[in-house]
Amino acid sequence: MKPLSYVQVRTAREAIEAFVAAGESARYIAGGTNLYDLMKLGIEKPAHLIDIAALDGANRIDTDGDRLFFGGAALMADVAEHPVVRDDYPVLAESLSKAASQQLRNMATVGGNLLQRTRCPYFRNGANGAYPCNKREPGSGCAAIGGMDRSQAVLGASAACNAVSPGDWPVALMAMDAAIELQGLDGPRVIPIAELYRPPSRTPHLEFTIGREEIVTGISVPKTAAGRNSTYLKVRDRESYAFALVSAAVALEMDGDRVRQAHVALGGVATVPWRARPAEALLRGETLDRERALEAARAAFAEARAGRHNAFKIELGARTLADAIINAGSKSQ
Repeated sequence: MKPLSYVQVRTAREAIEAFVAAGESARYIAGGTNLYDLMKLGIEKPAHLIDIAALDGANRIDTDGDRLFFGGAALMADVAEHPVVRDDYPVLAESLSKAASQQLRNMATVGGNLLQRTRCPYFRNGANGAYPCNKREPGSGCAAIGGMDRSQAVLGASAACNAVSPGDWPVALMAMDAAIELQGLDGPRVIPIAELYRPPSRTPHLEFTIGREEIVTGISVPKTAAGRNSTYLKVRDRESYAFALVSAAVALEMDGDRVRQAHVALGGVATVPWRARPAEALLRGETLDRERALEAARAAFAEARAGRHNAFKIELGARTLADAIINAGSKSQ
């Protein structure tokens, strides 16, 4: 057993002050489903835990006004089962319901889900030094490059890392142009979700753009007609409770059978939640059919680069995205 301190706080300011006072060995905890996992693996070794699950208003879900708002500590299950989210924004509900078991969704928070660490097997199984990993030990190398890379990224990889971004919820939020509300030492700020994640480049251990002491206090999603014509399609090795080999979040603004505007993001294939702008451009203004959907989907993977064992992800990804596009479009009929 490793001794550690624990404190529960009620305000963001109190949490930040406790975090800064505790120093480098401090970690925030809300649901804890990712942190406890990493602690058992010896990757995370905190000495001080600051519990932010009970921050004032942190579990709020607000569907009034022109945006949806989810407090950072709102539970995945509560958001997925909210009637407005479920009925009017299926891409959001589906990404959460397909992300984990019911037990985990009852504990895990939507803010914490944005910041979960990679599931790369070399990252998770190399804490004893068996495998080099630049995310775990900066500068040590990457055993996945040239190694067993079936689950690794085909988009956004660098010479230092090809680990896949693990989440489902962030992919749906990327497609829906969500904004992330943060609280830090300098006060609150808001950033587009696209600015939350860092590509690996030469420093893959720097995964997020937020400060160490900053807290995800909320997530806002603009209300749009594309919400109803949306879907999250996930392909995995087993039907339940597995991370994506490929996933696609699609939301379409339709004018009859013609696409007025497309919102497309990919998961399971990239080092960050991946916005598929080429696919969006090819769909815009076009009549939706299988041929056009597959053309747009292949454009999304035009810059994909395969390793030794993951080339199948490129074709699988294109076909999965094409299916998601057709599924989203069919909801307008």
